Amino acid sequence: MSRLLRLSNHRWRLLWLIAIPLGLMLCMWQAAQLAREQALSNLQDDAENELRLSAANLNGYLLRYDYLPQMLATREGVQRFLASPDSQDPMPLNLLLDRFRFTAGVSDVYLLNRDADTIAASNWHRPKTFIGQNYAFRSYYTDAITGGQGRFYGLGLQSLERGYYFSAPVWLDDTSPDAKPDGVIVVKVLLDDVEESWAEQDAELFVTDSDNIIFMASHPELRMNALYPLTDNQRDSLRATRRYAMEPLTPSGMKREAPYGSDSYLVSFASGPLSSGHYLSLTRPIPEFGWQMHILKPLTPVVNAQWIAALMAGGLYGVVALGGGIGWQRLRLRREREAFAERERQTLARVRDELEVSVERRTRDLVASNQRLSDEIEERRRAEANLRQTQDELIQAAKLAVLGQLAAGINHELNQPLAAIRAYAENGRRFIELARVDKADANLAQIVELTQRMADISAQLRQFSRKSSERQETISVQACIEYALRLFHSRLRDDGIKVVHQWPEETLWVEGDLVRLEQVLVNLISNALQAMKELASPMLTLSVEIAQQHVMISVADNGPGIPEHHLSQIFEPFFTTKAPGSGLGLGLSISSRIMEDLGGKLQVTNQPTGGAQFTITLPCSATPNVLPPLSVKESNNHA
Repeated sequence: MSRLLRLSNHRWRLLWLIAIPLGLMLCMWQAAQLAREQALSNLQDDAENELRLSAANLNGYLLRYDYLPQMLATREGVQRFLASPDSQDPMPLNLLLDRFRFTAGVSDVYLLNRDADTIAASNWHRPKTFIGQNYAFRSYYTDAITGGQGRFYGLGLQSLERGYYFSAPVWLDDTSPDAKPDGVIVVKVLLDDVEESWAEQDAELFVTDSDNIIFMASHPELRMNALYPLTDNQRDSLRATRRYAMEPLTPSGMKREAPYGSDSYLVSFASGPLSSGHYLSLTRPIPEFGWQMHILKPLTPVVNAQWIAALMAGGLYGVVALGGGIGWQRLRLRREREAFAERERQTLARVRDELEVSVERRTRDLVASNQRLSDEIEERRRAEANLRQTQDELIQAAKLAVLGQLAAGINHELNQPLAAIRAYAENGRRFIELARVDKADANLAQIVELTQRMADISAQLRQFSRKSSERQETISVQACIEYALRLFHSRLRDDGIKVVHQWPEETLWVEGDLVRLEQVLVNLISNALQAMKELASPMLTLSVEIAQQHVMISVADNGPGIPEHHLSQIFEPFFTTKAPGSGLGLGLSISSRIMEDLGGKLQVTNQPTGGAQFTITLPCSATPNVLPPLSVKESNNHA
């Protein structure tokens, strides 16, 4: 019997010796897996935030130079030199381009003639100057010489420096319908400053083009490498464009080990400077340039989290196993209970202290993370406020630009009564000398009437040019249209434009911002008049109707209309079908944004009979209780 009991106890000991280690390994493995998933999720969130901010920074850095070649192309000195370069000294233009280069903070500025030869450059004094070089093979020349704006990135042929190029055509005569550019102005921007800011982050950042060439990277040894091996056809195509000169474009050695979420992978490198580690890779497109931005976050925090979780799980498992062992020992060894219990309390106290320290450390980390998140939220709020202020200032600037276009007509409107006032005043003095008081009084009455007419014209200008108060009010649609037409009275009369009104007799009302609605109507009418400039019988049609609790205001012309392939782009910023120098293409974009802010929308279609029709749609408003009289005073709300 005793032998059987000893055999049974031996089997139980053997079973426990096998089960306890297996349970320990299973517990540690499960804890490590959970910690790995949590750490990878946190690492992915951090990588997405860093990637989004870095992409926005790169996009903003490059686009702030987009305006520069267009501005330089309109300079009188550039156009004068391009008209006859052989008979002029190029040094004043070289100095001018160098000053622009220094002020704007770009790398180089240079001027190409119609044959793509460089005739002036900001680096004329350097050994590797661009003067005399031909860049007909560069896409920024071919795009600009056809009348568009060019963009290009690659290595410079002289400096072998990586840069991004902006170009714009230079016109000497842009009034002829078949006029072609006479030259191209080019601005080169270096990319080193952006890469230096990337080096401060705890991650590897790089940018690839459509051919998967890494041309920007926080790690210098990754630059001018191919993300994946290139075929012979791809290499021949790249060398034909000379985008990357004769760089070997060796493969980076990156291998995708496993996918993790959308557009993210666990990767490693078979060779190169990053071959010693494993990384979480995320990709974000930059559609403005056709690029892809990548970020590589080291998996070191994930490995550390796995080890910590496994050790903590093992410790807890050990505590549980130890507690079970203590209970079992207490049943067998009653005499050693007190001593064993003391050792148990000491062990549990030590583990508890370690857990408290770990919890306190984790709490501090969470508090710091919450503070950083609060700071980011506040920064975004400030950025949104600045964006709103910039949009309002842009809207006001567009309105003043329209006033500049109307200045000639307003000047003509004011000159006529001024001339009449002078004649009546001279006649009045003569009648007073002749003691003919009744005649003098009649002339003075005419002067009073003419001054009132000039005051009305001035009040119209002040009313239209004032800034919006963003105050919602009830607006009479017909009165608002009539007021906008007054600003074009002289132009309509001089150009013989027929105006057709199509709206119901009852007054239609909408809720919105009066000043902004007036600005949109003035902009649409101005565009319609420009479209009919060359017509023999121009006709402007203004119509208003109600459809499904919405008021639809239409401005139509009988001009040539808008090409079908431009209809989808007509409300994009800086898009214009006018000749270069006739506008920046912001009017319709700002008008569309104003309508969205007012809860409506702006649409464009081509009429079957010819011409374009712009339609404003706003929610219909109830008729106000009090209808103040219509006037042109600054307090007028067209009700």
